[in-house]
Amino acid sequence: MSAKIIWVDDEIASLKPIILFLTQKGYEVASFNNGYDALEYINDNNETDVVLLDESMPGMTGLETLQKIKESKPTLPVVMVTKNEAEYIMEEAIGSQISDYLIKPVNPNQVLMSLKKIVDSRRLVSEKTNTEYQKEFRNMMMTLNDNLSAREWQDLYKKLVYWEVEMSKSDSPEMLEVFQTQKSEANTEFYKYISKNYLDWIRNPDESGTPVLSHNVFAKKIAPSIGKGKPTFMVLIDNLRFDQWRVIEPIINQHFRLAEEDMFYSILPTSTQYSRNAIFAGLMPLEIEKRYPIEWKNDDEEGGKNLYEQLFLEGQLRRLNMKDIKWSYVKITNNDDGKSLEDNIHNYLNNDLTVIVYNFVDMLSHARTEMEVLKELAGDEKSYRSLTQSWFEHSPLYSALKKIASRDINLIITTDHGTTQVKTPSKCVGDKQTTTNLRYKHGRNLQYEDKHVFAITNPKEAGLPQPNVNSKYIFAKEDYFLCYPNNYNYYVNYYRNTFQHGGVSLEEMIVPVLRFTNR
Repeated sequence: MSAKIIWVDDEIASLKPIILFLTQKGYEVASFNNGYDALEYINDNNETDVVLLDESMPGMTGLETLQKIKESKPTLPVVMVTKNEAEYIMEEAIGSQISDYLIKPVNPNQVLMSLKKIVDSRRLVSEKTNTEYQKEFRNMMMTLNDNLSAREWQDLYKKLVYWEVEMSKSDSPEMLEVFQTQKSEANTEFYKYISKNYLDWIRNPDESGTPVLSHNVFAKKIAPSIGKGKPTFMVLIDNLRFDQWRVIEPIINQHFRLAEEDMFYSILPTSTQYSRNAIFAGLMPLEIEKRYPIEWKNDDEEGGKNLYEQLFLEGQLRRLNMKDIKWSYVKITNNDDGKSLEDNIHNYLNNDLTVIVYNFVDMLSHARTEMEVLKELAGDEKSYRSLTQSWFEHSPLYSALKKIASRDINLIITTDHGTTQVKTPSKCVGDKQTTTNLRYKHGRNLQYEDKHVFAITNPKEAGLPQPNVNSKYIFAKEDYFLCYPNNYNYYVNYYRNTFQHGGVSLEEMIVPVLRFTNR
C-alpha cells in the first residue's frame, strides 16, 4: 500500500517535478497552497502518513499550521521544507516535534530519503538487521565450536545481546526464532564450559584464565576509582542483566559519559544471598561464614540473608587499606527510600565512596511470577527489558543521579547477578531442609536428573558452606527449573516462563560493571 503524502506550499506549482518523481516512486501526493485547506483535508482524512510543510506562507504560516496539526493529529509526522534558515525557526519546529527539517532548494532524492526514513524506516531497519544477522549467524556458530576463554565468552554474549536488542526493533518473527535457537545453543555450550572450568577458577584465583568474579570485583573494578580527589558513587541495581543495561544505556548517556564498559562472572549460586554478600565482603561464602559465623545465614537458617552487607564492606575496606576513607552505605527497598535518596543525594558528595544498593529489578521478577498483570506486561524478554527501561527512566534513582550529573564524580553501576526465563521443568527430590529455589538446590539426599544440572558434591571446593556432611549443591542449566514431584503439574504450569536466578546461564552469570564520568 502506497504512503499518502500532503505537501503544503504557497509555491506548490514549482514543486510539480518533485511531486511527479515521488508519484513514480509509489507515493500518493495531495498538494495544497495554504495551511487552511491542508488542515481541513487532514482533519477530514485519517489516512495521511506524512505532511511536507513550507514555513513562509501568507495567511497562516508554516509554524502556525504545524501547531494546528499537532493539536488535532499529535502523532502525524511533519517535515518542514523551507528557505528560512533562521535558528529560531528551526528551534520552534524542532520543539514542536517535527520529524525532519529540509532547506530549500531541495532535490527529489533529498525528499525521498526523508520520506523513507519516516515511512519505511521500520521495514528498512528490519531488512537490514536480518541481512546483517544472517552474515553474523555463521560466524557466531563457528565461534561456539572454538575453545573459548572467559573473556571470549563475554564478547560472544555481548554480541548475542546486541542482536537480541536489534531483532526486537525489527518485525521478523522467523528470524527471531532463528536467533532464539542460536542463543539456546550458546547456553548449552556455556553450561559445558562452566562445568569444566568453574571449580578451577575457585581453586586457582590468580591463574591468568580466571575471570573477575563476584568476590573480587570490588577490589579490581571499583576500589581503583576511590580516593582520586573526587567522590565515587557505586550503584548496585540488583538482578540487572546485560540486555537490560543495554536498554537503559541511552538514558544514562544523556547525563554521563561511559568511560569503561566491562563484565564479570557472578559466582554460583547466582542469587543475592551468595553473590551480593561476596561482592561486599570480597570473600567467597565459605570464608564469609568462617569470618562472620553469626552474621552469615545458610539457606535453611532463620533470619535475613542480606542484612550485613555494610559490615562485610567495612571489613573489605579494612583489608584493602582503605579504612580511613569517608563512606556511606544506602539500601533502597521501597519508593519512600528512593525519594529520600533523591532528596538527600547532594549530602553524599562529601564522601569518598557512597554505595547505593537499589532493590527493584529482583522484586520485579518475583512480582511478575506472582501477579497476573505483570505476566501480561512482561511476558517475554523484550517486554521485560521494556518494563525495566520504563522503571529506570521514572525512578527516584535516575532522578537522584541527574541531580549530581554536573558534578565531578565517578559513577559505577553494576549488579549482583542476572536472571533467565525458565521453560523446561526437571524433577528433583530432597529432604525438608532442601532449599526452595527453582534454579539451584542445596541439601542432603538430593535426587535429580544428572543431565539437567551442574552438581557440586563437595561444596567447599566451590567456596560454599557445607552445613551437613552430605550436603551438596545442584545448579540448573540453560532454561531448566527444578520442581518437586508433589503437585508437579501445578508448579510446572505456575512457574514456566517466569524469570528466575540461581543457576548456570549466560544471562545469570555474565553481568555488567560500568564506569562513568560527568559530561
